[in-house]
Amino acid sequence: MRTATERNPEAGMTVTLLTIAIVVAALVIRTAVAELRVPGSGRRQWAFLTDRRAWAIGTGTAVALGIFGWATAGPTAAVWAAVAGLLVASLTRAGEGED
Repeated sequence: MRTATERNPEAGMTVTLLTIAIVVAALVIRTAVAELRVPGSGRRQWAFLTDRRAWAIGTGTAVALGIFGWATAGPTAAVWAAVAGLLVASLTRAGEGED
């Protein structure tokens, strides 16, 4: 008997996109709760979006994982690589290492 993904190849991508939407929603909710507790903390949490170093590290991670993932698991892995790159970039502290 074939699985749902074998019968409908797009089902795997749909599940992946739904899961990623849930992960992003959880991050946004986390930011909102932190902002309610300490005003200004949400801006600090998302400061990596304006940091070139964070973008470079996140992009490098996404590209490396995307290439490897695409070769081994197909396009679904490339979407997860983009999420991983975003999370790595968010862990990069804006302004660290600058003198």
